[in-house]
Amino acid sequence: MLFPDYSRSLLTLWIREGRLTVDGRHESPKRKVREDERLCLRPDASRVETETAPEAMPLDIVYEDDDVLVIDKPAGLVVHPGAGNARGTLVSGLIYHRPALEALPRAGLVHRLDADTTGLLVVAASRFAHKTLAHAIAARRITREYQAIVEGRMISGGDFDAPIGRHPTQRTRQAVREDGRSAQTSVRVTERFRAHSWLHARLHTGRMHQIRVHLSDAGFPLVGDRKYGARGILPKSPHDGLVPVMRGVTRHMLHAATLGFAHPRSGDDMTFDAPLPADMAQLLEALKIDAA
Repeated sequence: MLFPDYSRSLLTLWIREGRLTVDGRHESPKRKVREDERLCLRPDASRVETETAPEAMPLDIVYEDDDVLVIDKPAGLVVHPGAGNARGTLVSGLIYHRPALEALPRAGLVHRLDADTTGLLVVAASRFAHKTLAHAIAARRITREYQAIVEGRMISGGDFDAPIGRHPTQRTRQAVREDGRSAQTSVRVTERFRAHSWLHARLHTGRMHQIRVHLSDAGFPLVGDRKYGARGILPKSPHDGLVPVMRGVTRHMLHAATLGFAHPRSGDDMTFDAPLPADMAQLLEALKIDAA
């Protein structure tokens, strides 16, 4: 995408308003551009990307200053408004907490987490920080490390380098495909159980559902991730305490545990860690008891 800070819907609106031209001409949003054509965009900084209303909500703010916020996101919180999620998103909470974020693309968000993924997000709080952090994401200078619990016993970790694109028939899913975008994930085994594994994953790129897709493609779907092949498996003759815990899983077991970046203004190295959420900690404890 040529203008990654803005959604397709907003770009379509700006094309209709004459803010995006092709070789100086106003064109239809559906018109395909050619390789040698020059696109010129005049964004409307006063317009919110969606008509997002500020909403009071509890935010677990790990760190905050004039340029950045670091949020520990709970499970179930949608990050950005979309189809069926116009209200109650993290963007609404951020704009309520700091109204100046309304003037920034995506209220300062430079990366996202799936609704059911917990953990750390960095939010730019100034235009300078937004530009700097967006460049850092693109240059792979922001560290994003995850904890994951998967079905299956992974013998050893590895580096996954498989392109990801939209699933050819199921439009809400992503898939490994030859014509997809480059995607790299490093995975290490923290602990193996009788029918599950606890993994540490590090993102080198940021494709949609990347960890979920790479692990599922390798035969190790995240516990609770029905969209990507989880079957709710249990070990043979499981410990009595494991069964209700496993049946109580309501989301995929993925947590953004570590976030590291250079502060956009001072350049100081900053690293943040978020403890495992209660549901993942409970599941790990039950798996350890079962294995013992």
